Amino acid sequence: MNEPLPVAVVGASGYTGAELVRLLLGHPGVRIACVTANKRAGEKLADVFPQFRGLVDLTLEALDAAAVAQRCRVAFLALPYGESGAIAGDLHARGVTVLDLSADLRLHDTLEHQRWYGHDAAQELRAQAVYGLPELHREGLAGATLVAVPGCYPTASLLALAPLVRSGLVSTEGLIIDAKSGVSGAGRNPAPHTHYPEAAEGVRAYGVAGHRHTPEIEQELSEVAGRSVRVTFTPHLLPMSRGMLAVCYGRAAAPAAELRAALLDAYRAERFVEVVDRPPDTSHVRGSNRAHVFATVDERTGQAIAMAAIDNLVKGASGQAVQCMNLALGFEEDEGLRGAGVFP
Repeated sequence: MNEPLPVAVVGASGYTGAELVRLLLGHPGVRIACVTANKRAGEKLADVFPQFRGLVDLTLEALDAAAVAQRCRVAFLALPYGESGAIAGDLHARGVTVLDLSADLRLHDTLEHQRWYGHDAAQELRAQAVYGLPELHREGLAGATLVAVPGCYPTASLLALAPLVRSGLVSTEGLIIDAKSGVSGAGRNPAPHTHYPEAAEGVRAYGVAGHRHTPEIEQELSEVAGRSVRVTFTPHLLPMSRGMLAVCYGRAAAPAAELRAALLDAYRAERFVEVVDRPPDTSHVRGSNRAHVFATVDERTGQAIAMAAIDNLVKGASGQAVQCMNLALGFEEDEGLRGAGVFP
């Protein structure tokens, strides 16, 4: 590709939209041709996000699918669930490669989607979408024109558990996922539970026994296991801006060395997943598209403990979307994503 591909970031006034812009600025194969945000239309992106001053001279526009399709080959949708599906369908029908970061296209089962999200505006479109976790679906992503980018919690949980479930080293009965995220995962719109004076100095669980990422995790684990898998998933909010740690528990069917060997075998050729020799730290992957995974066994109880640390805004959202675009369009998989984590 000689000329950079023109891309659009739809929903560019939120955290995932800003992270997409940051990453795409470092991608030599693309140029950002359009940024949209209906509520901030007419404002300079660099006024909404001052980190882009001197780097991006674009004005936020109200979304017009026909105009986006005329100017862009690729569109990243950084929109809330329930809003994204119809837009994804419109753009895709106009020949645009669409990467949807919402939950609208992730679940294969229509009844499950309705049960957990209470709407179904994209039933037919969902059947066409590839679930965009490259470490599980790389072949399907090659040449894809419609991608459902996974949620942040499923990304971390699946990277920790999928190789162990696939190889039968962890029982699929009684799986427990205890996960923690920085407050940026709740988005940029202010709310009492993410207001810093209320979120700081404490840790709280939310979505207990009913978080909407649960069926997404179960869907993908069921596929790798070849049978129905159910999990108990409890997310927590931590008083930090970004980062995610998933700690997963299940009955071990092998010693710790075999669990580690399975992770090493699964991720040996992966560019973004590193098997580490001690429990991972979110600060070591901050700002990067990398994941650090670890597994051991509590010999006293026979419980396997598998962990993954990611940046919820990068590998958990925008970076993974760029990784999927690279695979779909034939770029090097790590193009625009080669940066190390920002530490300390």
